[in-house]
Amino acid sequence: MTTHVTLEDALSNVDLLEELPLPDQQPCIEPPPSSIMYQANFDTNFEDRNAFVTGIARYIEQATVHSSMNEMLEEGHEYAVMLYTWRSCSRAIPQVKCNEQPNRVEIYEKTVEVLEPEVTKLMKFMYFQVMGFGLYLMDGNVSNIYKLDAKKRINLSKIDKFFKLQVVPLFGDMQIELSRYIETSAHYEENKSKWTCTQSSISPQYNLCEQMVQIRDDHIRFISELARYSNSEVVTGSGLDSQKSDEEYKELFDLALRGLQLLSKWSTHVMEVYSWKLVHPTDKFCNKDCPGTAEEYERATRYNYTSEEKFALVEVIAMIKGLQVLMGRMESVFNQAIRNTIYSALQDFAQVTLREPLRQAVRKKKNVLISVLQAIRKTICDWEGGREPPNDPCLRGEKDPKGGFDIKVPRRAVGPSSTQLYMVRTMLESLIADKSGSKKTLRSSLDGPIVQAIEDFHKQSFFFTHLLNFSEALQQCCDLSQLWFREFFLELTMGRRIQFPIEMSMPWILTDHILETKEPSMMEYVLYPLDLYNDSGYYALTKFKKQFLYDEIEAEVNLCFDQFVYKLADQIFAYYKAMAGSVLLDKRFRAECKNYGVIIPYPPSNRYETLLKQRHVQMLGRSIDLNRLITQRISAAMYKSLDQAISRFESEDLTSIVELEWLMEINRLTHRLLSKHMTLDSFDAMFREANHNVSAPYGRITLHVFWELNFDFLPNYCYNGSTNRFVRTAIPFTQEPQRDKPANVQPYYLYGSKPLNIAYSHIYSSYRNFVGPPHFKTICRLLGYQGIAVVMEELLKIVKSLLQGTILQYVKTLIEVMPKICRLPRHEYGSPGILEFFHHQLKDIIEYAELKTDVFQSLREVGNAILFCLLIEQALSQEEVCDLLHAAPFQNILPRVYIKEGERLEVRMKRLEAKYAPLHLVPLIERLGTPQQIAIAREGDLLTKERLCCGLSMFEVILTRIRSFLQDSVWRGPPPTNGVMHVDECMEFHRLWSAMQFVYCIPVGTHEFTAEQCFGDGLNWAGCAIIVLLGQQRRFDLFDFCYHLLKVQRQDGKDEIIKNVPLKKMADRIRKYQILNNEIFAILNKYMKAVETDSSTVEHVRCFQPPIHQSLATTC
Repeated sequence: MTTHVTLEDALSNVDLLEELPLPDQQPCIEPPPSSIMYQANFDTNFEDRNAFVTGIARYIEQATVHSSMNEMLEEGHEYAVMLYTWRSCSRAIPQVKCNEQPNRVEIYEKTVEVLEPEVTKLMKFMYFQVMGFGLYLMDGNVSNIYKLDAKKRINLSKIDKFFKLQVVPLFGDMQIELSRYIETSAHYEENKSKWTCTQSSISPQYNLCEQMVQIRDDHIRFISELARYSNSEVVTGSGLDSQKSDEEYKELFDLALRGLQLLSKWSTHVMEVYSWKLVHPTDKFCNKDCPGTAEEYERATRYNYTSEEKFALVEVIAMIKGLQVLMGRMESVFNQAIRNTIYSALQDFAQVTLREPLRQAVRKKKNVLISVLQAIRKTICDWEGGREPPNDPCLRGEKDPKGGFDIKVPRRAVGPSSTQLYMVRTMLESLIADKSGSKKTLRSSLDGPIVQAIEDFHKQSFFFTHLLNFSEALQQCCDLSQLWFREFFLELTMGRRIQFPIEMSMPWILTDHILETKEPSMMEYVLYPLDLYNDSGYYALTKFKKQFLYDEIEAEVNLCFDQFVYKLADQIFAYYKAMAGSVLLDKRFRAECKNYGVIIPYPPSNRYETLLKQRHVQMLGRSIDLNRLITQRISAAMYKSLDQAISRFESEDLTSIVELEWLMEINRLTHRLLSKHMTLDSFDAMFREANHNVSAPYGRITLHVFWELNFDFLPNYCYNGSTNRFVRTAIPFTQEPQRDKPANVQPYYLYGSKPLNIAYSHIYSSYRNFVGPPHFKTICRLLGYQGIAVVMEELLKIVKSLLQGTILQYVKTLIEVMPKICRLPRHEYGSPGILEFFHHQLKDIIEYAELKTDVFQSLREVGNAILFCLLIEQALSQEEVCDLLHAAPFQNILPRVYIKEGERLEVRMKRLEAKYAPLHLVPLIERLGTPQQIAIAREGDLLTKERLCCGLSMFEVILTRIRSFLQDSVWRGPPPTNGVMHVDECMEFHRLWSAMQFVYCIPVGTHEFTAEQCFGDGLNWAGCAIIVLLGQQRRFDLFDFCYHLLKVQRQDGKDEIIKNVPLKKMADRIRKYQILNNEIFAILNKYMKAVETDSSTVEHVRCFQPPIHQSLATTC
C-alpha cells in the first residue's frame, strides 16, 4: 500500500537535501578556514570575584587590581594599534605657502581642531616605559647603573638574561634590538665585558636551517602519536561516546598541551627569523642579485633570504598549518579530555593532596595557613554530597583510622572559571613564595614533599587557562599574520610608496619561490604561504580593527591569486606537455643520443595531482574552486598550443605537415593526460576550433595545403618515379611564396621543453627536403575525406585553367610550327641520317624559345597535380585498409585459421565466432543501446564494410574530369583524309609530344641542367596522361620520332655526333624515357580500362575495303 505524500512534505524533503554533507576526496593541503569560527569565551576578567567570599580578602583585592590592569593592557593595545596602523595625515593637511597668505590663521586653527583628539590620545602613551629605555635614562652623569648593580640596588645579570634575544618583535614589521639601549648608555664602553647580550655573533636561534633537523624530528614524532589517537577517536567515532579512564584523559591532555607548545615554539622561530632579517637587511655586497637601487624593505625581504631559507620557512609554515588542521579535527575530543583532566587534577589536589598539610596546620594551630588552605578548598572543591565531609579527621588534626578515610572524588567534564583558577593559583603561590610582606613565609610551615607537590601543581595549572580556551589558543599559536604587515617600513618611505608591490610581500615571495623552482617536494605546500593572507585579514579585522588594512590585503590577495593560478596553470601544462613529448619521442633516437653523450631527460615527477584536486580553497572567507580556475587557463593554453602548431605549419612549406601531425599527437596525448584530473572539452572540438573548422567546410590546414600546392608544390617540385618522391627543382621558374614568420612562443607550446624541441627538430629535418609517402599519408589523416575533396576540386580547376588556357595556346602555336608532314625514314638511312633528318624537320620546335621554360613548366604543373591525386589515393587506400583491419574484430570478420588433418573448418570458425562474440559491436548495441545508438552503429558498420568493397577509385574520376577538359579540336586534329587515321601528318597531339620528347632527349652540356633535373617526371606524366585521355597511345608508340631513332640505332649500333648531338647518349636517354613512358601508360591504362569497360557496353566495329594496288587503281 503506497503512502500519500503531500506537496509540502515533498518540498520540505527536497529542501533537506541541501543539508546533506557531500564530502569530496580532495587531499587536505591547506589550513582550516577562519572566516567563520566559533570560540567560547570563558574569561570573566574577574567580574565574578565577589562571589568568592570564602577567599582571603587581599587576594580578592589583587583580582581587582588585575582586572584594572587587564583593562589598561587592552587600552594600551588600542594605542599601540593606532600608532602602528596610523598613516601620516600631514601630507593631506593643506600647507601654508607663504606668511602673507591671508587664510593661514584659519588653516592652522582647523588643523589643530582636527588633530587635537588624536594628539590627546597619543600623550597617554608617554606613561608607558620599558626596561631598556629606563636603564638608558638611569645611566648618566648623575647615576651609574653599574655602581647601582654593585650595591645590589639593581640586578644587571637578570636584565642581561632578559636581553638575551638579539631581536624582539614588537608589532608587525617593527622590532627592537634591546641591546641598543645598553650600547648607547654613557658608561657602556668601560663595562662592555659585563654584558653578553651585546655580542656581535649571530645566534643560532635566528638560523632556521640549522633547527630544521630538530623541528622535523619533533613534527614526525608528534604527528605519528597524534595519528594513533586520531584513528581511534575521530575516524572510528568513539571520541565522545565512550567513557575513558583518568589515564586515557591525561594522555590526551598531555598530547594537546605538547601540540600547542610545539606550535607556539615553531611560530616563534618563524617570527624571530623574520624579525632578525628585517633588522639586518642585505646589500649588493652580501647578495649579488640585490641591485644597488633596491629599497630598504626590498633588501629586508625579497633579497634577504636564500633559497634554502625560503624552503625552510615554507616547510615550517606547512608544519604549523598542517598540524593546526589535525588538532582542529580533534578539538571536541581534546576539550572533553582537557575538562575531565583539569577537573580531576583540581579536585584530587584540593580534596586529597591538601588534607595532609591541613591536618598538620590544625595540629600545630597555624591559623593563617589553615585559613589559606580552607579558602582554597572552599573555592574549588566539588564535594560528592554537595558539602564537605564533617567527620573528616584532618579537620580536627587527627590521623585517619587504620582502615583509612574514604573520600570519593567525583569525575565530571567541567573546568573552573577564570576567576576560580586565578584565586586558587594565587593562594597556592602565597604558600610556596620565598618572599612575602611578612617576616616569616608560609613555606616554612609546610613539609618538603608538600611544598614539592604544590609547586608541581602550580606549574601544571599554568597551562589550564590556555587549554580551557583550546580553540583560541590553537589559533593564536598558529597566527603568522605579522609576516604581511609592513606599516613601519611603509611610513619610512615618506609617502613615496602607497603600498609595496607583491614582489616584496613575504607570503607571495614564499609562494612564488615554490613556483619558480618547481621543487616537487614543496609543491604540495604551495597553498600554506597563501594562508598568511587569511591570518593577516583576520588580525586586521579582529585585532587592529582597521578596514583599510583588510582592503589592502584583499586587493593583494586578488592580484597574487591571479598570478598564482596563471603561473601554476602554465607549469602544469608545461609539465604534462613535456611528459607527452617524452613519451612519444622515438626510443631508438633517445638511445642513440645517449650513446653520443647527449641525454634527453624525462621531466622530473611532480605532485600537481594533489593541487588539481583542490575544489574549495579558502581565501579571505571565499571558497575558490582551484581546479576550475586551472582548467580555464589550461583550456586556453591547449587552444593556443593547437593554434601555434597550425600557425607554425602555415609559416612553412608542405614538407612540414609531418611535423604538424606529430605536434597534434603530442597535444592529443597531453589532453588525455590532463583529462584525468580536470574536465576539458574534447580534443576534436578544440582542434576544430583552432583549425577554424567548426562551421566552415574546410579549415586552416586544408587552405594552407592547397595554397602550398598551388603556389609552391606544383610549380617548384620535381617528381622522381624511382624514389616516389618530390624534391625542389634546381632552377625555380616561379618565385617562392612569402610566408609569415611564426610568433616566438614558450617551448612548452611546441614539444614541451627546449631539449625536446631540439630533438624533434633533428628528427623532422629529415622530412624537410622532399614530399613523399609519409607526407601524403599525413595529408590524408589531417584533411580527411572532406578536406581531400576540396583540395582535389581546386586542383582540377588549376588543371582546367592550364589545359584550356596556357597549354592550349602553346599547343596551337606549336602545331603551326610543326612540319605538316613528317614521315618516319627508312632503316637504310641509318641512325645518323635519321637523327639529322629529325633534327632538320623539328628545327623550329627545337629553337622555340619558350618550349623549355613556359611550355614545359605548365606541363610540369599538370603532371604534378595528376601525380598528387594518384599518390593521395594510394595513401588513402592504405589508411582505409588499416581501418578495416582494426575494425574487423568488432564486425565479426575473422581470418581463416589453420586446419589440421581431421579437423573441420566450420567447427573451428564457430568456436572462434563464439570466442569473439562479446566484441561484436552491432548486436551488443542492439541489445543495450537506444534506438539512436542502434541506428548509428548499423550505419557505421555498413559504411566500414562497404568502403573498399565497392571498388571506388578517386583517380578514375580525376582522369575522367581531365578528359572533359580536352574538348578543343586542336588536341585531336582535323579528320584524317584517309578516313582512318593520320599517319604522316603532324595534326594530333601525340605528334607534337613526340617533337617535345625529341627536344628533351637531346643530351645537354656539362654545366647545363637536364629536363629531369628541371621538371622531373611530372613533365612526362602530363604528356602521357593527355595522350592516354585522347586515345592516342598506340599511335604514339608507332609513330614516335625518338622510338624510331632508338630502333634503328639499336640495329646499326652507330655512335656519331650529328649537329652537336652525340647519337649514343641520345639513344640512351630515349630508352630511359621509353621505360618511364611505358610505366606511366601502364598505370593510367589500369584506371582508364576500368572506366572504359564500365562505360562502353557496345563494341564499335568498322569495315574497311581491301587494299588496291596503285596500277589497278589508276586503270580503274
